[in-house]
Amino acid sequence: MQESILQVENLHVQTITPQGTTPLIQEVSFEVGHGQILGLIGESGCGKTVTSMSILHMLDRKTTEVTGSITLQGRELIGISEKDMRSIRGKDISYIMQNPMNSFTPVWTIGHQLVETIRRHTAVSKSQARSQAIDALAQMNLPQPDQLFNKYPFELSGGMLQRVMIAMAACMHPPLIIADEPTTALDVHNQKRVLQHLNQIRHDYGTAILLITHDLGVIAEMADQVVVMKQGEIVEKAGVLEIFEQPKHDYTKKLLAARPSIPAVCPI
Repeated sequence: MQESILQVENLHVQTITPQGTTPLIQEVSFEVGHGQILGLIGESGCGKTVTSMSILHMLDRKTTEVTGSITLQGRELIGISEKDMRSIRGKDISYIMQNPMNSFTPVWTIGHQLVETIRRHTAVSKSQARSQAIDALAQMNLPQPDQLFNKYPFELSGGMLQRVMIAMAACMHPPLIIADEPTTALDVHNQKRVLQHLNQIRHDYGTAILLITHDLGVIAEMADQVVVMKQGEIVEKAGVLEIFEQPKHDYTKKLLAARPSIPAVCPI
């Protein structure tokens, strides 16, 4: 049996308004094993990002209510304090956003932000953290990491920033990485590099990855297991080959049928 890193059981999320409550997520259950990539797919607005925000405790506690169970390596996350959750984010759970520019403070250098992330969760000196940060950039095959260390976010391309964000997410060797549409804004070349880096991380460190995307090509290449969501609920769970070759739910079949295809060109 594969060691379970993340277990989500009977997750319900509802938003609270003066008029009452509105369900966003209902009865969502899944788990991600050690070194496994779980793909979470569905159309926009189906609840994928709300699910990830629930795991990270990044939903407004005043306007949303989260019930059920979320355990990370056996530790229950539902109900823990914000102080405890801050110590978990970055160290035990890393988050890769869709837009890498949103992950960095524009007035601080890349190196400063990497060093602060490392020192927040480990008792290392500034010089040791600097060395670790440069090593993390080098492992992403980024050019001249010692010079990149001193650059500001706006000086980097989107593809480079995305790889820096992965370096930041991986530098603490977290048990779990949540990657929310990590390749959507990238060209094909940089998409390939980002996916290779994520795959390398899970093989090198046994990191579990929750991969949220609507790109079925990414799912086919990366995922071991797939969860299909529709309107805040899970409609199908299966291995990646089964999802593509023998989908059971009509919604899954429609998603697969909607994939763009290049028509064959008849020779003249």
